[in-house]
Amino acid sequence: MTDFAALSKQVSNWGRWGSDDELGTLNLIDAAAVRRGIEAVVDGRSLSLAMPLNDQGPQMGFIPGRINPLRTMIALNQPFSDDVVVMGLQAGTHWDALAHVGHDGTLYNGHPASSITVAGAAKCGIDKVSTIVSRGVLFDVPRALGVDALEPGYAIKAADFDTCASRWGITVEPGDVVLVRTGQIQKFHAGDKFAYAYPSAGLSLSTAEWLHAHDVAAVATDNLTCEVYPSEIDDPYLPVHLLHLVYMGLTQGQNFDLEALAADCAADDRYTFLLDASPQPFTGGLGSPVNPVVTK
Repeated sequence: MTDFAALSKQVSNWGRWGSDDELGTLNLIDAAAVRRGIEAVVDGRSLSLAMPLNDQGPQMGFIPGRINPLRTMIALNQPFSDDVVVMGLQAGTHWDALAHVGHDGTLYNGHPASSITVAGAAKCGIDKVSTIVSRGVLFDVPRALGVDALEPGYAIKAADFDTCASRWGITVEPGDVVLVRTGQIQKFHAGDKFAYAYPSAGLSLSTAEWLHAHDVAAVATDNLTCEVYPSEIDDPYLPVHLLHLVYMGLTQGQNFDLEALAADCAADDRYTFLLDASPQPFTGGLGSPVNPVVTK
């Protein structure tokens, strides 16, 4: 059984960038990381990794109030037309802010969870993140293991990351953003939102050590929870979320549609690229929808 307390200390980045830091591992995206992304561009073609924003999104009411986008017209040919959207910031393809979860009354870097009020996140909110532009790396775990999609509930291990890196000759460097394909989103495309949500292949606890050791700036997956669900341990709830967001300060994304990217990478055997996945600057936001764009 994994000792969560010991693992959280092992991967902790508290104090690494100063006691006031609110960015965590995004500090690792420096000019060299951006240049690596630019140097990975060969043909200049771009792909979006976002799922559509509409009322048919993946949310099913498990988290009350986290609704799929509702777009409504507020003006029609007057002579202009205008509309408004109401949605959960984590409803579709999105980044979680570091303030999204807390543990034992604290957020990343020891900031108090009480800094989150009805006004939003005063500390570690998504508005503290100006851009996420770096070299992206796709770990297509199903393809590396010779399957179309991982079995529901499969816990991706650090060894699976090593298998992907070895197969495609990738050296993950500080500041890279790692995108992890499970194939789980195929269930969403097939119209089965419940099967998309549960059970789900996803990241295991062991991958936190790997991501920490390789100084990864952010990680995103093509499933609803990022981590394997049900989780490997019952307590605490969603332990990989806690390791990433609270202890590592690792920005985490979910619902990234990696199917077209995976096919493209398989076609040209290139699994690195320039990634622009900058969040929207919602003041005090606990997350943000994003349209991640890969340029290869």
